[in-house]
Order: sequence, then C-alpha cells, then structure tokens
Amino acid sequence: MSLRVAVQMDPIERINIAGDSTFALMLEAQARGHSLHVYAPERLSLSDGEVVARARPAEVRDLAGDHVTLGDETRLVLSRDADVVLLRQDPPFDMAYVTTTHLLERVHPKTLVVNDPAHVRNAPEKIFVLDFPHLMPPTLVTRDRAELDAFRAEHGDIVVKPLYGNGGAAVFRLTADDLNYGSLFDLFSTTFREPWMAQKFLPKVSEGDKRILLVDGQFAGAVNRVPAKGDLRSNMVRGGAAAATDLTFREREICDALGPELKRRGLIFVGIDVIDGWLTEINVTSPTGIRAVKRLGGPDAAAMTWDAIEHRRAGAAA
Repeated sequence: MSLRVAVQMDPIERINIAGDSTFALMLEAQARGHSLHVYAPERLSLSDGEVVARARPAEVRDLAGDHVTLGDETRLVLSRDADVVLLRQDPPFDMAYVTTTHLLERVHPKTLVVNDPAHVRNAPEKIFVLDFPHLMPPTLVTRDRAELDAFRAEHGDIVVKPLYGNGGAAVFRLTADDLNYGSLFDLFSTTFREPWMAQKFLPKVSEGDKRILLVDGQFAGAVNRVPAKGDLRSNMVRGGAAAATDLTFREREICDALGPELKRRGLIFVGIDVIDGWLTEINVTSPTGIRAVKRLGGPDAAAMTWDAIEHRRAGAAA
C-alpha cells in the first residue's frame, strides 16, 4: 500500500532531527514507500467547500544539516490528493490551532487525519487528563485567587502552569512560604486569558518525569526524563536527560485505563506524562519521544504508528 501523506507541521528546515518525532514518522513513511508533502498551518484554507493546502513534496534523510529536500509548491485538495494527514504542528493550543482542527474535520475520515482533529480539539493536554482524576495528583484549574489560595493552603508546595502551554514553558514551583506568590498570580492574570492549572508538587520529580508512548491505545515505549540540576522541568527541550526505563505496575494500570478511550477517540499516537505513579498530562497534539525511546533500546513507535495507520486505511478501502 502506497499512501499519499501530507504533514501539517512547523518549518521542517528548522527542526532538530535528533529528537523530532514528526521527522521519525516521516522517515518511516518514506521507508514504506509512502509519498510526503509538508505544509505549515497557515497554508491551510477552505475554498468553495474544499480544504486545500499549499504544500511542498519532501524527501527526508537522517543526516543532520542536510535532512530534507523540498520540491516546488503545489496545491493539494486534501480530500482528493491525500490519503493521510499528520496533524503535527507544536502548540500553543490557541484559536489558530483550533481552527485547523475544524478545517481538517471536514476531510476526516475519508482522508485519515492523525490524530482525529475533533478529538484533538476536545482533548488538549491538560484538559483531557481531567477525565481521570483518580489517576492524577490533586489538581485545580482556575484563575480565581480565592480558589488558588485555598488549594495552596491545603497542599503547601504547588506547581502552577499555563493550561495551554507546552514544552515546560512558564512552569513554576511555589513553596508554602514563597514570597513571589502574589507577583506570579498577577503575572499569570495579565499574561493568560484562560484559567491555569495548579497541582500538588511531587518531590520525586527529581527522579524523573516518565514519558510513556501509546499507539492505538497500546504501550509503545517509555523514557524517563530527569531534570537538569537546578531545574524543576524535565522536558528534554529544557535540558532534561533521557534514560531507559521500565513500567511499574501502577504505570501499566494507567496505560490499561487510558488505552480503550484513546482508541475510541481515534488518538493513534499519544504521549502521557507520569511522575511517581501520578498521571499529569495526556499529550495528543504533537507528542514527542519516538526517537529517544528507540535510541535507548525501546520499541519503534514510528513503525507501530504506521502499522496502525495502514491498518485503518486498509479497512477503509475494503
């Protein structure tokens, strides 16, 4: 089966291929004989009822500094000229992002969009996870000072982060006696129109924040991300170090609890974050981790993802 694949992503010329999961998915697609086009979200349009993208054919190779050759721009009618769209631009999950999900919903599932755009829209990282409160640390979503005061008084040390942020940006730990609390509240109030998330601080984050990959609801590898010295955040883009890891019994329970719902929602490639046995995020927009997991001897989540995509496309064709 040769598929025509359109990839909605940030500029491919600027990615770091060593850790980029979109690039890993493209390498695997190309190795299977699928054709690739790339386009930026702002090149997606709705014209006379057709969803179109101004895209460029791409040939990729695992060679830093020379990882892609792009052809001349062409106009793709996605319902006619693509079999699969990979929805892979990075957050922030703002109205620009939401709008692309509305447009792509018009072609899905005739053209298979991965992940399902309607469910991406309804399941942003720090919202979908709230469906599983029994798996999470104590959590509050608010922009109300009285609620945050009460939460902090109950739990002492807390972590505060933007509800629609990504990559560890603007994540703060506030200790019980932190004099910056009022100033940080004012900063968040003026910077973000949306509520933000507060969670009880988990001291064992210093031992790692585990990224667990799931493909079509099944475990597809894990990596333990350990924060750099002097930093709260374990995200690899913030200096976190990746280490091989196995799943605990509790983490397998979490995967088993999430798997059927991910599959039902058409969320084929997902990355969840677990700290000390507590689920903190379910990443569905543009999850990472494929290359780190494989480099450390784990499963090939890119191959597993394309197995799932090809299976769905074959079922649709039948």
